[in-house]
Amino acid sequence: MTDRTRVLDTAERYLCPDRVRTLRALGADLVIGRREGYRLWDLDGRELLDLHLNGGTYNLGHRNPDLVDVLVGALAELDIGNHHFPSVERAALAERLVSLTPGARYAVFGSSGGEAVDLAIKSARRATGRRRIVSVSGAYHGHTGLALAAGDERAATAFLSDGAPGEFVHVPFDDLPAARAVIEGGDVAAVIVETLPATVGFPVPRPNYLADLADLCHRYSTAYIADEVQTGLGRTGPLWAVERFGVVPDALVTAKGLSGGLYPITATLLSERLGAWLEVDGWGHVSTFGGAEVGCRVAEAVLDLTLDSATRANAARVAASFEQGLAEIAARYPDWLVEVRQTGLVIGLRFAHDHGGMLMTGALLRAGVWAIYAGFDPSALQVKPGLLMSHAEVDRALAGLDTACADVMSALS
Repeated sequence: MTDRTRVLDTAERYLCPDRVRTLRALGADLVIGRREGYRLWDLDGRELLDLHLNGGTYNLGHRNPDLVDVLVGALAELDIGNHHFPSVERAALAERLVSLTPGARYAVFGSSGGEAVDLAIKSARRATGRRRIVSVSGAYHGHTGLALAAGDERAATAFLSDGAPGEFVHVPFDDLPAARAVIEGGDVAAVIVETLPATVGFPVPRPNYLADLADLCHRYSTAYIADEVQTGLGRTGPLWAVERFGVVPDALVTAKGLSGGLYPITATLLSERLGAWLEVDGWGHVSTFGGAEVGCRVAEAVLDLTLDSATRANAARVAASFEQGLAEIAARYPDWLVEVRQTGLVIGLRFAHDHGGMLMTGALLRAGVWAIYAGFDPSALQVKPGLLMSHAEVDRALAGLDTACADVMSALS
C-alpha cells in the first residue's frame, strides 16, 4: 500500500477517523515514507523539514546512523530479555540514569510515557499513603489510566477516567498560590508538572516558580513528579530541564527521546522515599517490554551522544540562532506573532488568532516544514528543533516560519 490517498482513506476508515479528518482539513494530509536526519518525505516524494520530532522522539534525528548501528549490533546477540531477571543491559542503564539525575535512587523501566507516569503516581501514593494528585490545567501526561486522569480534564472525562471527586485536582501553571491552597491541606500525594507544558504551547514560568513549588511540596511531604518526556535529554541545555530551574524532584519521568526513535523505552527515576517499595516488593510493578535489552543498548548510546560536548555545543548554537531569528520574525510581524516562548530548544509561538497555531501548521507544510499546533491551545505552535541540526537546516526552518507568517497574514487580511 504505497498510494497516499489510499493509505489516508484506509486509516480514516479503520484506524483514527477523526484525527485523519482533522489533519486533512488543515491540509496536513501527510503519510510519511522515507525519513533521514531532520527530513521527512511523504509518499508523493514531497520533502519536509521536521520541527515536530514527534514530541522530541527524534532529538538526534530520524534513523541516526550511530544509533542504528547500535540497534543492529544488539539484535545480533540480544532480544527484549526476560523482565523477571536482572540483565547486564538493564543494570548498566539504571545505574547510569540514576547517576545523571538529581535526587534519584532507583530506575524502573517501561515502554510508554503514560506507563512511566502511572508508575510515578503509584509510587507517590504508596510512599505517602495519600490519594490526591495535583496537576496543571491543560497538561498532558499520557493516555493510560492515572496519567490520563492527571492530564487534561476533557480527555479524562471523555473516558470516565477522572477519578472520584477531588481525587485529581488541576491548578493553573505558574500560579503558586493556587497550588498552595490545595497542598497545604496535607492530603496531597503528589504534584506532577511538565517542566514546560507542551500541549499548551510551552509557556515559560516566572523565575523561582518551579523551585518554590518543589519547596512547598517538600514542606507538606508531598512528592514532586517532574514529567520530562518532552523537555528532557538536553533540550534546554542541561540533561534535565529541572536542573535549569533548580528543582530536585522526587520522581522524574523520561521517554520519547530515550528511545532514539528506534526502540520504545522509558524510565521512571525514583528517590529513595518513593522507590522504597522496590526493597520489599520486587513484583510491585512489572512490564514485559519495559527495559527491553536491545532498547537499553540504544538508550545508552542516546545518552552518550546527547552528553557529547560537540552535541551540546551544537544545540546551544541552534538555540541561539533560533532566538535571534525568531526575534527578527516577531519584529516583522508584530500583529501576528505575539509571543515567543523559548527555553533552549523548547519553543512555543503564540499568534493573534484563536487558531493561529493550526493555521501556521498548514502554512508551514506548504512551505516545506512540519510543525504542529499545541493541542490544548490552538493559538500556539510547538517548535522543536533537533540537537544536531545544521546551519542550513536552521536557516531553512526560519525561512519557512517567515514565509508561513506572511502567507497566513495575507490570507486573513
